[in-house]
Amino acid sequence: MSQKINNIQKVAVLGGGGWGTALALTAARAGRDVILWARDPGTISDIRSRQQNQRYLPGITFDEELLATNNLAETANADAILLVTPAQSTREMLKALATVGTFKVPVILCAKGIERSTGKLLSDVLIEELPQAIPAVLSGPSFADDVAKGLPTAVTVACENKTLAEALTTALAAPAFRPYASTDVIGAQVGGALKNVLAIACGAVVGRKLGASAQAALTARGFAELTRLGAAMGAQQETLTGLSGLGDLVLTCSSAQSRNFRFGVELGEGQNAADLIAAGGKLAEGAHSAKIAVELGKQHGIELPICEAVAEVVQGSSSIDKALSSLMSRPLKHEDGKQ
Repeated sequence: MSQKINNIQKVAVLGGGGWGTALALTAARAGRDVILWARDPGTISDIRSRQQNQRYLPGITFDEELLATNNLAETANADAILLVTPAQSTREMLKALATVGTFKVPVILCAKGIERSTGKLLSDVLIEELPQAIPAVLSGPSFADDVAKGLPTAVTVACENKTLAEALTTALAAPAFRPYASTDVIGAQVGGALKNVLAIACGAVVGRKLGASAQAALTARGFAELTRLGAAMGAQQETLTGLSGLGDLVLTCSSAQSRNFRFGVELGEGQNAADLIAAGGKLAEGAHSAKIAVELGKQHGIELPICEAVAEVVQGSSSIDKALSSLMSRPLKHEDGKQ
């Protein structure tokens, strides 16, 4: 273990989408030896021959050398793994990893979501499927294009082992990429999952042309929901008010670069949620996490009216106008939550 902590040199990145490629570039810029695994043969060919990922990062050519492969066994001797496949395919990916090695190394979860079928955090899924691995989480306000272009970005890297969390930040730190260490694995995941749900709500407000005041209010009240549920699940306040909580929430609730925000905008403009999900574009994880967040809230006795409204709209049991009307007509309360 100590040797791995002190010498994180070979990094495997699993996932050839925009975020996976951007994180692979960051690790290479940090001086690591990087192997990028992808399913899509076209992506592998593009990276090898053109130093591009035209499908997911169009218009960006990179100087960094990435070893691209579709052979998962080539990742078995990595010192650390960045798992950058979608949240709902995390278990499937971990099962596949278990067939090619034991992986007694940090596995850094980079997707932001909660497993739909079980309601479990991805770190719990990792422990079940790859019990010898060390769970870690990378989260925070970051867009793949920005990171790939080398624009300034700061994120949270969380691991319960403080020394390992610090070693991971050292291994991934690059000139324009600043990771902050944390031991709050739960908080980093709750913030990342719920901000996706809340970004859909804010996008719907924009799509409905309800104004900047409504968008700001929804962001603030959404943050209150995030912090209440996070605290009930054991998250630290500093994490929820930090990069992986408030920071990521502000970014995704205000930018059309966010796929969850865009999903909400399209809902607000009158498109059907089922049609958007079936369209096969970039996945809006918040569409899957909304119902799970509401269920977690009920388990912990926490009201999450905004998440509930998003869940109802996504499921087709409520319209945008009805959901917003319901939120505005809720009983008046003190902002501090006290009666």
